[in-house]
Amino acid sequence: MSLVTDGFDADLLSQPIESGTSILLTGEDRDALQSVFSQLVAADDGERSIVLSTGDGGRAVQRDLNSARTGAGSRASVLTCEGPSSGDDIQSIDDISDLTRLGMDFSTLVASAQQDSSRFRSGIMLCSTIASEVDDTRSLYRFLNSNFLTELRRGDGIGVCALDTSDDIGADMGSTIKGLQTSFTGHIAVEKTGRGEATLTIDGLGDVDGTVDVAL
Repeated sequence: MSLVTDGFDADLLSQPIESGTSILLTGEDRDALQSVFSQLVAADDGERSIVLSTGDGGRAVQRDLNSARTGAGSRASVLTCEGPSSGDDIQSIDDISDLTRLGMDFSTLVASAQQDSSRFRSGIMLCSTIASEVDDTRSLYRFLNSNFLTELRRGDGIGVCALDTSDDIGADMGSTIKGLQTSFTGHIAVEKTGRGEATLTIDGLGDVDGTVDVAL
């Protein structure tokens, strides 16, 4: 088990995020969700980002991270189901419903990133897409607990899993979120309130619990 180090800076929050923290990020406005996700996952100097993207190609993900933190895109490794692989930093997924293979590929990417830096920020955008592709949401829970969340316990990192609550996942969204919350450290609900503005409702993240208005 890794030693606890300084937290991970996040301008959206009033204090750094502790290593090992996992965040369930939900909202029905995809652009707002993407902005908050990128701001949480964008790697600072001396860190790496590992992103599983179900909707955008690797270069688009890296551009989003760059917009959140200068240079973060060059510190990111992306596993994507959109577009071809492009070097060591972007790998493509053939079948997003094959969670066994997906978990192996993600864990390999995390291990590879840690060769450059032990500190990492991992993220899935979007978990709701994965849920819509599998026959049983229980398999999504197993994937998250066996791979995504396990990597946080093994290393010096944080993780963010985003769900678009407007997606049709073939199951009750409210019940799914409640089920996932039991495995995550905290929950951030994103509500877009205006042009370039959103309100975050934060639960389970220590002293930053409550609501906060942020710029997107």
